Amino acid sequence: MRKKTYATAALLAAAVLTLSACGSGDDSASSVASVVDEGGNTTEQAAIVLDQPFTKPNLVLTDAAGKKYDLRAATKGKPTLLYFGYTHCPDVCPLTMNNIAVAKSKLPKAQQDELRVVFVTTDPERDTPAALASWLKGIDPQVVGLTGDFKTIQAAARTVGITIEPPHKDKNGKMVSTHGTQVVAFSPKTDGGYVLYTESATVDDYIKDLPKLVQGAKP
Repeated sequence: MRKKTYATAALLAAAVLTLSACGSGDDSASSVASVVDEGGNTTEQAAIVLDQPFTKPNLVLTDAAGKKYDLRAATKGKPTLLYFGYTHCPDVCPLTMNNIAVAKSKLPKAQQDELRVVFVTTDPERDTPAALASWLKGIDPQVVGLTGDFKTIQAAARTVGITIEPPHKDKNGKMVSTHGTQVVAFSPKTDGGYVLYTESATVDDYIKDLPKLVQGAKP
């Protein structure tokens, strides 16, 4: 497993610059998270273990069933994976969610039911509850899809080191959402976000790590 422990402050400085304009063909944004370690070296990692975990965002949005969903209350004491993306993304978002879904399917049924996977849209104007429900049905119906006010979502993402820009048209006139591609893993023991998975994480990485994450152990 490709992982290393990083100081949260150093990681935040790099993470906020890690953006992916999904499917835009825009090379100006980095597609893989690059982080700077305590020695000043820039490396690409699949899993980054934080020495100071993130606090779970205080986020209340609308789920795919049209009901209010309080992230902290609903996932308290549960192993949780949090990802910010959008359903019109043709590459990074579906790949990431499918990798997690495949890895989750390898867990025992009890652990599958225990794990919370939360997908928060970065394109709420197009990602209505119905749109989220339809898209997630083809990936994993157990995934919680959330939508709501963009600024609320943007502010919540920032608290876990993820930058989101308002959806915009690219040079080809296609509407895209530029956002950080990290998956944040929260411990069921402390509710702290103690591991970040970057875009380079593979399905095998998740398969190896999920059994430990479900128990609140370091991968």
